[in-house]
Amino acid sequence: MLRTCPAITFLGPDGRRLLHLPAEFAGGEVEVPRGELARLLYRHSAARAEYVFGDSITALEETPSGVRVAFRHGAPREFDLVIGADGLHSNVRRLAFGPEERFVRHLGYYAATWQLPNYLGLAPGSVGLNVPGRLASVGADHGDPTRAGAFFLFASPELSYDRHDMAQQKELIRSSFADLGWEVPRLLESLREAPELYFDSISRADVPAWSTGRVALLGDAACGATIGGMGTGTAVVAAYVLAGELARARGDHRTAFTRYERLLRGYAQGCQKGGDRTGPFLAPRTTTGLRVRNALMNRRRVLDKMLEMGKQVSSVELPDYEPALAV
Repeated sequence: MLRTCPAITFLGPDGRRLLHLPAEFAGGEVEVPRGELARLLYRHSAARAEYVFGDSITALEETPSGVRVAFRHGAPREFDLVIGADGLHSNVRRLAFGPEERFVRHLGYYAATWQLPNYLGLAPGSVGLNVPGRLASVGADHGDPTRAGAFFLFASPELSYDRHDMAQQKELIRSSFADLGWEVPRLLESLREAPELYFDSISRADVPAWSTGRVALLGDAACGATIGGMGTGTAVVAAYVLAGELARARGDHRTAFTRYERLLRGYAQGCQKGGDRTGPFLAPRTTTGLRVRNALMNRRRVLDKMLEMGKQVSSVELPDYEPALAV
């Protein structure tokens, strides 16, 4: 289901509207929720691809003919190529390229989102309390008007926590927003019962080369910037180009990997810039920073200029691989 991107309204502690950003500022002309996109891709590929759930890779060993892969639960297997499309905290990148701290840089903010009932009766769009270094917002679910999504963001040095411990993550969020008013206490109460939670730092991944031997990276694993709406889209574009280049190179992975990176690195790095600016834009750290952002963005000329710059950064001319696939 394609949906129009939501507008965003920022409120001050007194409930007064500070800034309203139109729908086109939040993303492209439409949005496809990640869960729906995942279901769509799975449905159209399940007949030709093998999916293994509930397992993870523990070791990679390149052989003369492929890559031998060890799994936490399943038996070892050998594959022609391994493509790491497993996000900012990529396990494939860690095993094939080196530890995460070599490639991932914390950008000073954390973000969280979870689902809850639409108790405010919100229309499509989101509204949130904005104070220096923090944003607490909630928006209606376009697919189900009885549901809503909370989005919290806060400035912080890099934190030490277990990424698999949801209770610990919920406590970090509660402690960071416990002193705020508006609807924040009620939103935090909904967090207590939320069965699912996304919580992560806003960070950037930079890998000098996106491939090594028979292993390649795409999406956030190669050139990621948490949040900003670009990670999933960049990964889909990268998957299309990588598959097309492998077909065009008739399986010569070295040639295909080189062409793939040459075509997409500039585009991906342009998309990264949105992630770099997300935290400081949504939650400037100072009162002065908030005032300056609001004053500038309330000017239509400035807003239009930023929208135009965003379109230029996030556009890429893609090759037509149909002839290669038809042979």
